[in-house]
Amino acid sequence: MQPWHLLVYALASWMNREQQLAIEYLKTENSILREKIGKKRILLTDEQRRRLAVKGKQLGRKLLSELSAIFTPVP
Repeated sequence: MQPWHLLVYALASWMNREQQLAIEYLKTENSILREKIGKKRILLTDEQRRRLAVKGKQLGRKLLSELSAIFTPVP
């Protein structure tokens, strides 16, 4: 193993940790907002739906369906 491999590995690990912290923050924020809203349905504008569609397309159908299963509340 070359010395620079260790540097690349350390950098990748740090970046992954930062991303995981951001994801955990957003999950917590999302759950708090859902608690505030309650069971009310969230009505989105056409622009908001378009923005979500663009981001969803970047994720891909498989990952998007996995995320939807995680965040969809059970009635």
